[in-house]
Order: sequence, then C-alpha cells, then structure tokens
Amino acid sequence: MKRFLLLSLLMLNLAVVGLVHAEKADFDKPTNVEADQMEYDDVKQINTFIGQVVLTRGTLVMKAGKMVVVTDPAGYQFATAYAAPGQLARFRQKRDGGPDLWVEGEAEKMEYDGKTEVVKLFSKAHVRRLEGKQPTDEVNGEFISYDSRAEFYSVNNTASGESKPGAGRIKAVIQPRGENKAQ
Repeated sequence: MKRFLLLSLLMLNLAVVGLVHAEKADFDKPTNVEADQMEYDDVKQINTFIGQVVLTRGTLVMKAGKMVVVTDPAGYQFATAYAAPGQLARFRQKRDGGPDLWVEGEAEKMEYDGKTEVVKLFSKAHVRRLEGKQPTDEVNGEFISYDSRAEFYSVNNTASGESKPGAGRIKAVIQPRGENKAQ
C-alpha cells in the first residue's frame, strides 16, 4: 500500500509539474522534410523518407533514419519516425511561456499526430524539459506520450503503453521550482 501511495504521489507530481506544451504558432506551419531518398504514393497520400531524415514544422524538429508521413483527407499529417540502427529517433520543440523554453525527446520509434499534436515515444524513451540548455525535468521509460495541447505527458514501463508489474521501472528527475530552489 505504501509503495502504491508513493507511486501515485509521484505520478500526480509529474502530471502537475511535468506540464509541457508546444509553441502554438507551430500548428499552422508547413512541414519540410530532408532525406537521402523519398517514395511517394499519391493515391494513399503516403510519403516514405529514408536516410538521415529531418522533418521541420515551425519549431518542431524530428530526426530519424526512416520516416513515414501520411496525410489524411482533411490535410492533417501523421509521422512515424524509426531510429537508424544503433541510434535513437529524436525530436525538439519550443514551448510557449518564455523565450528559451524547450522540450526534447528520443526513442527507437516515435509517432507524431499533427491533428492532436501528440508525440508518442516507444522503447528507450526519454523526454527532457529545458530552460535554455539547462534541464528542468527528465523522464525515462519504455513508453512516453507527450500531449502539447493538454500540457500533459505520461510514462509507462512497457512499449505497449501499459504499465505492468515487474516489467521495469520509470525514472523521473524533477528539479525544484521558484522559491524551492537551493540558495
């Protein structure tokens, strides 16, 4: 019971202080992609980019070995990024609320939903909030879902997005804020 209470308090703390949100100006920006190779299926609206892929949309930058971008009939884009062998796929995005606030993350696989502005990170997932280059909060787990609109992220101990007993542990580092900072 004590362990459950402690874990519940940690998750509540993450929900409250782990708020991260993207710069609102990114929503209506065009998506630019650079890669070594591209395949395009006009009928299915699927772009496949291979080799040192860099996707940019406003302040959002995603990097991967391979990326598949699907456009739905309403024009929303959905990107799935796959890490190159031995590497991790990465993203970085400016947050609203200050001139130098950022969120960045990495994982073996990432899914970005342009409609909801949610990034899901699968396997070896890591997310950091930054003020300039200084990390303010960091979380690690096998699955992280980061919702920039709702200002919320969640971390689970399996890549399926579920938490299972004995499947591993998540790790969070939460820095003191405001008056709580050490003098």
